Order: sequence, then C-alpha cells, then structure tokens
Amino acid sequence: MSDLNLDRTHANIDPSCFIAPGAIVIGAVSMGAQASVWYNCVLRGDVSTITIGERSNIQDGTVIHADIGFPTTIGNDCTVGHGAVVHGATVEDGCLIGMRAVLLNGCRVGAGSIVGSGAVVTEGTLIPPNSLVLGVPAKVVRALDAQQSQRGRHGAADYVRFAQAHKQSWERGR
Repeated sequence: MSDLNLDRTHANIDPSCFIAPGAIVIGAVSMGAQASVWYNCVLRGDVSTITIGERSNIQDGTVIHADIGFPTTIGNDCTVGHGAVVHGATVEDGCLIGMRAVLLNGCRVGAGSIVGSGAVVTEGTLIPPNSLVLGVPAKVVRALDAQQSQRGRHGAADYVRFAQAHKQSWERGR
C-alpha cells in the first residue's frame, strides 16, 4: 500500500488558470487565480503539497515536486523560467527564477529576488529579499534596486496575457 497522493481530484485549481496541454498536474496542487502552467511541465503533489500563487507562471518544461517535510510554495506574481526544477522549496512573491535553475529542499528565495539561469540553490539556503543570486552553488551577488526587483512581477503580468490567449485558442479548438 502506498501513501502517495495520486488522485487528480485533490488538486485545487482556480478556474481562471491555464494548464497547457501536455502538462501534468497531479496530487495536492493548489493554483491561485490567473496562474499558468505551460507545455510539458510536471507538477507532482504526490508526496507533499505544491502551492502556486496568483498570477505566477511556470514555464515550459519545468518540474516542481516536494518532499516529506518540504512542501513547495511559489508566491504570487512569480516567473519560473523554462526547464527549472523546484523541489521542496519556497519562492516568495515577485521572484524571477531563471531558466534551468535548480532550487532544492528547504531553500527559501526572498521576495523580489532573481535567481539566474542555471543557478543551483542548495538545500536549506536562505536568500534575502531583493537579491541577485548566481552560480553553482548559488550565492548572493548583490542587492537589486527597486526597478530590478520588479522583473518577476513584470514577467508574471506578461504571462497572464499570454495564458489568456493560449487558453482561448485551445477552447476554440485552435
């Protein structure tokens, strides 16, 4: 007997969300209003919960999973770039997670931060708000100014529009 949550009925998806064809969303996954999950993503809430905040976008090919004792939370107005892996991590509001970045169990990315493409944020790392984080392993390089710390939010606003267009196209039968 397995304790895994494989039931799609446990998902709590706001009706305004867009989940692209080919994306897999299973288990205890919650998505806030106007959030989007793009083509070929996997969100596996089978072991612990995954929460995606309002207007956040999970771009193509991203994998989000959680671990026992390490739920995954993506805040509001976040952009998670193509091919990222977020595993048992917390991403606060307004962050930009670069393409192919990896966030591991117990790490926390502070609000308004940017994690650069390909960075690996190791287990338990705490990133202060409004930080630029680069490298393997990822390190805080510098603080972001007010304009730079809005990049995640700007990307999220763009993706709300993109998601609406894609959703309408799929509903019309393309």
